Amino acid sequence: MGSTRRSLPQLLASVCALGAVGLHSTPAAAASILFVGNSFTYGEAAGGPNLVQPYGASTVTDLNGTNVGGVPALFKAFTTQAGLDYTVSLETVGGTGLDYHYTNKLSLLNKAWDNVVLQSYSTLDASNPGNPAKLIQYSALFANTFAAQNPAVGIYLDSTWSRADQTYLPSGFWYGQPIDAMERDVQAGYDAAKANSPLIKDVIPVGAAWNRAFLTGFADPNPYDGVTPGQVNLWAPEGYHASVYGYYLEALTEFGDITGVDPRILGSGESAAAVLGITGAQAAALQSIAHDQLAAAVPEPSSLLVLLGGCFGVGLFRTLRSRGHLSTASI
Repeated sequence: MGSTRRSLPQLLASVCALGAVGLHSTPAAAASILFVGNSFTYGEAAGGPNLVQPYGASTVTDLNGTNVGGVPALFKAFTTQAGLDYTVSLETVGGTGLDYHYTNKLSLLNKAWDNVVLQSYSTLDASNPGNPAKLIQYSALFANTFAAQNPAVGIYLDSTWSRADQTYLPSGFWYGQPIDAMERDVQAGYDAAKANSPLIKDVIPVGAAWNRAFLTGFADPNPYDGVTPGQVNLWAPEGYHASVYGYYLEALTEFGDITGVDPRILGSGESAAAVLGITGAQAAALQSIAHDQLAAAVPEPSSLLVLLGGCFGVGLFRTLRSRGHLSTASI
């Protein structure tokens, strides 16, 4: 299970998502969100159809000017369909960790953002796989930087997936271990980074959502022995980056975690899925997987009475927030 330490307003939003989306009748000021990462964020699909990387490039701001849409543009599409208003920016460089972005891109990033999503190198450290030291150090430095600009900023860490090439090939660091082993190590690294900085709000369990897709039979856990009919391959052909299905699941998990809205409200008619060649049934299945992973942390029984009466509370909460009566620090 991923790290899903979700606030009461987020849990209420998940319970009452359908009704809550309908309460956005009064336009609110757009919330800004910045995505910092590498090819796992901008949507590289080496050896396969490159559909995610250019997707929705005109709807987001690529701070590096490389005309990338990627996962941030999918997030933008989901929020628009859910009736939410986000201005989305990204700063991504392939093959890098947070240390690179802090050292080389800080002048682009050092602004007042409402939300920030940080994604580091896929193995935690390119030269020392499994070692979270750089992630812990630089996520804290970034958190301090962003909080200095906006004390109410919501800072999220994107914990990514197990790589098939690192698991099934003899050259892989996790060779011979179960497919979820790498993800569990990566998640532990991101959890340690969160524990190190009180400014970090949550770890988004993207890799754990991938594991759930394997366990439910939606996705094949080993593409090297052929993809089972009726299942999908979450990886690109090189077993490293994601396929359109993998990136779609990443974006859904981020959407649900950050906004608190149930991804299932997007439904089988979700517009980005059609552009990416994902069927309505597959889109709905992926939305359910993201929802189930985010809902894995069950609220305490004492909270259930609050949840039962929470639909009105969600509407009131979001109305107050949109009118400036609540800061993002309270969510």
